Amino acid sequence: MQQKKLSGVLFGVLIVLLVLYTAVAYNSLVAKEEKMEQMWAEVQNTYQRRLDLTPNLVNTVKGISGFEQETLTKIAEARSKALSVSVTEINADTYKQQTQVQDELAMYTNRLIATVERYPVLKGTDAYRGLQTQLEGNERRIKVARADFNAAVADYNQAVRSFPKNIVAKIFGFKEKQGFQADAGADKNVEIKF
Repeated sequence: MQQKKLSGVLFGVLIVLLVLYTAVAYNSLVAKEEKMEQMWAEVQNTYQRRLDLTPNLVNTVKGISGFEQETLTKIAEARSKALSVSVTEINADTYKQQTQVQDELAMYTNRLIATVERYPVLKGTDAYRGLQTQLEGNERRIKVARADFNAAVADYNQAVRSFPKNIVAKIFGFKEKQGFQADAGADKNVEIKF
């Protein structure tokens, strides 16, 4: 009789420990998922900063008579595409789409800056130099934000795949996520150079 009572107590303690572990594991997965989403929001924030700075650069350059209109048109088109991409869910397809339009905008902005090199009057203005500095800094921010996002995705994925937390992850629907992956040929840097 006493052994049955002891078995019942041990079973009860085991159930309580299992429930506690499940709660802790669930909360840990939620925290990691939130961190990953926060890092993605930071990537989006730096992309938005790029979108906000680009019109200022274009307006500064427009003042030059005879400036190549095609370059300005391409930047406007690339910016418009980047503005039209809305990312509501973090997955490989949406991340790739967002990255492609942002990289296209960076490429055309880079071309604009390279073209401006032929206009020493503009190159010497304080407004242009200030925009150059801001754009260069923003490209660095984008690299850091992407790296932080990838680190958060890796941490989340490790938790989702690790035993025994993977059991809790499956029960509650936590799935692996994909971070930033460079496209073929991405080793050709599109960073804006000054």
